[in-house]
Amino acid sequence: MLIFFICLTILFLGYKLYSPFIEKQSGIDPSAETPQAKYSEGVDYVAVHPVKAYLIQFLNVAGVGPIFGPILGALYGPVALIWIVIGNVIGGAVHDYFSGVLSIKEGGKSLPEIAGHYVNKTFKAIMLLFTAMLLFFVGVVFIMSPAGLLSNLAYFDGTILANNTFWVVVILGYYFLATLLPIDKIITKLYPVFGLLMIVMTVSIAISLLVSAPHLPTGDSFFAYFNHELYSEDLLAPNPNGLPVWPLLFLTITCGAISGFHSTQAPIMARCLTNEKYVRPVYYGAMISEGVVGCVWALAGIAAFPGGYEELKSVLDQGGPGLVVDQISTLYLGVVGGIMAIVAVAIFPITSGDTAFRSLRLTIVDAFSIPQSIRNRLLLATPILIIAYFMTKIDFSLIWRYFAFSNMLLSTSVLWLASIYIYRRNAFHWITSLPAIIGTSITISYIMTADIGFDLPMEQGKPIGIAVGIVALIALLFAHNKRKTATA
Repeated sequence: MLIFFICLTILFLGYKLYSPFIEKQSGIDPSAETPQAKYSEGVDYVAVHPVKAYLIQFLNVAGVGPIFGPILGALYGPVALIWIVIGNVIGGAVHDYFSGVLSIKEGGKSLPEIAGHYVNKTFKAIMLLFTAMLLFFVGVVFIMSPAGLLSNLAYFDGTILANNTFWVVVILGYYFLATLLPIDKIITKLYPVFGLLMIVMTVSIAISLLVSAPHLPTGDSFFAYFNHELYSEDLLAPNPNGLPVWPLLFLTITCGAISGFHSTQAPIMARCLTNEKYVRPVYYGAMISEGVVGCVWALAGIAAFPGGYEELKSVLDQGGPGLVVDQISTLYLGVVGGIMAIVAVAIFPITSGDTAFRSLRLTIVDAFSIPQSIRNRLLLATPILIIAYFMTKIDFSLIWRYFAFSNMLLSTSVLWLASIYIYRRNAFHWITSLPAIIGTSITISYIMTADIGFDLPMEQGKPIGIAVGIVALIALLFAHNKRKTATA
């Protein structure tokens, strides 16, 4: 179990040692007037205690993603844990932190507005398109996944509660209220409680794994546990399902490592923080916490199945990651604990879905300067949620693939935007530009090889993505050295 404790230690040290360095590059000013103080209007700009803000941000970003993604990523074996930890500390947490910084510095505005300020109107339009698309896909995914989990509970067999459409309508009804009402009516009251529930459930599963996991391999056998081509000399080799680590692992596990969706949630708490000094614990801290959740569920996906890859793959084929959660929770927490864990895992995506639709409303409002009367909020929310209902009839795997691509694309775009912000401050831009280059390479590799993209063979598509990353690095080095010479 040494690797698990190493992962937790790296996440802890990332917050303790690396995040203060990141903060120094961001221009945080504890004496500055916050958007909440400047624009307080009782709907979105409402003062929230920093502890509550952390729990709300944690729950906003930690929906079903850091549970389902790492379970699917467990098919790749322990390299999933390595990606979660490294991706989180140098990529995801930095991405989330600067999403918060940029928003609070720009009056709590949404990403497209910030992009328009720092780049140009064209980039603003592109960010608006992809932000709206991602938020909508996230909302739809986070209707379908909890509805599927709840309707499949054996306890509900033979009742209306076993009907998937019933839960879709119930969840949509809640989303309607959460999108319309002021933030302090539902979100700030319920989310801290649900955030604590997420922490308790994760800790319970982790302790059970460490104390009583009957199939947990240790030492060298941990890396040999999924005995397939992945652990040949070529770390980019495909696993038995023919899926290469590069780029698919990085798209399979986004939440927990790095997720563009998180940047869309940044304005919600940026409009509620009472001091800029809270940005680091709220944003960087929440992402580190999500990394812990991701590590626990990746480990559970490996540890809970004595048949290794083949058994995990079989369970996923039968009922997807929801069935894996059911089996893991029941195995380690018993029947009652298992049901409670399943209900909790159903709640978590709902608490990301509602803020996804709320963020979509805020993004549209910011883009078109729409006054926030109850009538206008109603006119925006109603058609969005009606379309979302019909989208739930589409194949889940197709929606998930579009979600995964747009998620990585947006996170990479935000890292580039943060790089521009830091570069203009003459600070150390490599903290965001290096992960931006890696994200660019992954995104290009994926869209070149994916069936929703150019569908090229892997041996052709992967080199294109890697080449684009190298070109981006060379261009950035050239620009960096040119500025250094000019200021010498």
